[in-house]
Order: sequence, then C-alpha cells, then structure tokens
Amino acid sequence: MGSPAAVRVGEYEIVPVTDAAGVLPLAGKFTGASDGDWAAARALDPAAFAEDGGWRMDIRCYVIRRTSDGWTALVDAGVGHEHSPAAGWSPSAGRLPEGLKELGVDPGDVSVVVLTHLHFDHYGWCVDRRGAPLFADARHVVQQADVAALPPDSRAEPYALDPLRRAGLLDPVDGRTPMSPGVAGVTLIPTPGHTPGHQSVLLASGRDEVLITGDLLVHAVQLVNPAVAYESEADPARARAVREEVLAEARASGRVLATAHLTEPFIRL
Repeated sequence: MGSPAAVRVGEYEIVPVTDAAGVLPLAGKFTGASDGDWAAARALDPAAFAEDGGWRMDIRCYVIRRTSDGWTALVDAGVGHEHSPAAGWSPSAGRLPEGLKELGVDPGDVSVVVLTHLHFDHYGWCVDRRGAPLFADARHVVQQADVAALPPDSRAEPYALDPLRRAGLLDPVDGRTPMSPGVAGVTLIPTPGHTPGHQSVLLASGRDEVLITGDLLVHAVQLVNPAVAYESEADPARARAVREEVLAEARASGRVLATAHLTEPFIRL
C-alpha cells in the first residue's frame, strides 16, 4: 500500500507509533471471506501474511500534534508493560514510552488520551508499572457506552479506569464530541459494533481529512470486503454496517484512514 511516516491535516501532524508487532494465529479469526477476498487482501497488505500462515499484526497508537503551539494528544495506549492484561496475548512487549521519546514527546506533554475502545490492546499504557496514570496531565476520553458495557470480570476497570477515576482523569463522553475545548477540527465520531462504544477520531481541514479508525477494521480483508466479520466484534452486523458506511465515505471524499493493526498506518482508498 505504501504510506508516509506522518500525515498533515491543517495545523495538525498525525504520527503513528507502533507499540508492539508480531505474528498471531489467523485461522478462524474471520468469517465470510472468500478465497478471492483473501487473495485481494494479500495483494493490498502482503506484509500481514506470515510465511507460516499466521497474521503479522501491528499494534499502533497515534500522536496528534498541533504545529502552532505543540498541543499534543494520543489516540490509544497500546498493550502496555509486561504485567498488563494484554501481556500474555501480545506478540511482543509494548514500547510506547520509548516510541514517544523517539518523537520528542514526554508523557507530561500529552493533554488528551483518546481510547477508541476498551479492549486490552488499546488501554495498556494508561498506567505505568506502579499502577499510576502514565499520562498524568491528560484527560482520558472514552465513550460512556463502552464503560457501561464492560462485563463484571473485565480487567479494564481495576487496571486502568479505576486509577484514572481516582486521579480525576477519566472523561466519559456520549456520542459525537469535539475532542477538546479550543481544539478546532478534531472530533470524536461514534463507530460502534466492534464494541458498543467504539469511537474513531476525525481530523478535518478544508478538503483534507484523516479518520483514525481504532478497530473499525483490523485486517486488509475487511477493506476488500467489509462484510467480513472479526471474532472480537461485539455486534458483527452493526460493525459491518458502520464499516461499509465509513469505507464508502472515504472512497467518495478521499479521506485517509489511519489504522491500528494493518501493517501500513495510512490508507487512501
């Protein structure tokens, strides 16, 4: 597919940061894909197909920086450290703090952390190894629908949400919402289905737009055929409808998609 290392939208720079990467099993993860769909997906994202038949996946976060004054936001927080809920599942250790340091970003520079949803590979670095908020000066924005839908045994509450609440940093929102007061052109967009409160982040300036998609789509086979369902979708029918709508709009408008798990961060359909 081929993608630049960063994309500009108006006064914002969007920079991908890979927290973890490696190979996971692919068999049985997706339903509804034909042989032709898989062939087309391989042509679109060949690096996602490991030689052993596995799924080579990136776990990616995004830094948003306003070039005029350095205002900084982070979209998603990766798998986290070696004691995080994702540690036994992740194909490699999380390295988001190192990745941010390489960009010249200190955790204290981050004003807003957007969690696209509350799966464990997206909230891992909300806290450090001591269990304290890593981004201690940042509002952590999540859709209330995702918080409300957490099962009683979810590790998201004790691991991430409770420490953020105690620190006064958790900011549940409801529906389409500006990311932050005084931050023009950055909007949280509900894109439910993968989870009940899944959200994406839209940056817009004139005709230039980037949508940071979270897990709206997780593999190139869902670009080829948005009807293909992923096993972790809470509501596959709704996820399909939202994915179809988002992809159709991206094709019509030229909107760039910034993905969490494809091996190229930026896609223009």
